[in-house]
Amino acid sequence: MNLKTPVERLLTELDFARLNQLDSDDPSSELEQVLAATDLVASRAVPADVLTMNSQVALEDPSTLRQQTFTLCYPADAEPAEGCISVLSPLGAALIGLRVGDVARWITPDGKPREAKVLGLLFQPEASGDYVT
Repeated sequence: MNLKTPVERLLTELDFARLNQLDSDDPSSELEQVLAATDLVASRAVPADVLTMNSQVALEDPSTLRQQTFTLCYPADAEPAEGCISVLSPLGAALIGLRVGDVARWITPDGKPREAKVLGLLFQPEASGDYVT
């Protein structure tokens, strides 16, 4: 298991259903591991501090204190240069379902361990009344 995060994750039922529909060639992928170990909640009941699909999140690298903003998206919408990170990427899989204050941990494609603290959610669709995006 590449993810080394003991934090509990929470997914909306809709996000869970959609993420299970994504093509994954590797059943041991980070996202598959996350999906197997999350708690589910209705979209209308998800707390406003939980990172859901299409959320915009502020992160901080604890080793450099560098802050960055990303939007967690589906693979078809990924534009890494514009901060749109696919949920199938190591970072995306590490983020989905975390809460503000949690630390995401992942392994980069070149094998290096990384981590980032979730500083805040700048946008969460459910918090703005969008329960179907």
